[in-house]
Amino acid sequence: MTPAQPTEAAPTDDLPSPLRARGRRTRARFLEAGAIVFASKGLHAARVDDVVAVADTSHGAFYLYFSSKEDLFDSLVAEVADHLQELIDDLPPIRDTPSGRAALREWLARFAELYELYGAIIRTWTEAELFGDRSGQRGNDALGGLAAAMTANIRIPKRSGLDPAIASLALMTMVERVNYYTATGQLQATADEVLDTLVDVIAAAVFR
Repeated sequence: MTPAQPTEAAPTDDLPSPLRARGRRTRARFLEAGAIVFASKGLHAARVDDVVAVADTSHGAFYLYFSSKEDLFDSLVAEVADHLQELIDDLPPIRDTPSGRAALREWLARFAELYELYGAIIRTWTEAELFGDRSGQRGNDALGGLAAAMTANIRIPKRSGLDPAIASLALMTMVERVNYYTATGQLQATADEVLDTLVDVIAAAVFR
């Protein structure tokens, strides 16, 4: 997986190796702290002070790596978008066969793992998109790419009468919401139960 690239405010490439490694660790701390703060407060209510407090470091250190809280959020969105793009590239053809169901189940498990790690950022960029922020639009585009990939990989029988684009968007929204309720503890179910149900619902919706 490709991590988000350092911002121009963090010229760690010119430092000796030990200092570069420490700089990457410090930057990673800010990214982790930002994910926590944005999840709890949202993009617009979050402050650099909050991020610095969670990271347990100084304002001066923060501004070595990021120019603002928006810059930090951009980096988080870029990181998640990279991982989502990998999922888009790896989405298997969705077929109503044992091998097709197994491949879909494996892909959905990867989506669930990603959502467990980055669900808070995905939810935050939804808020940002509502306010017209560029980062929110980039995140929304990444999720839209998943729906488009699903459209391209599903062979919906003509007899079903379903519009492939609408059906794929509905299914992708369902997958995201189920993972949201699971990640936030609102849905009490094992991972196997969730995956088996999603596969069965998608197959029933598309192929029956």
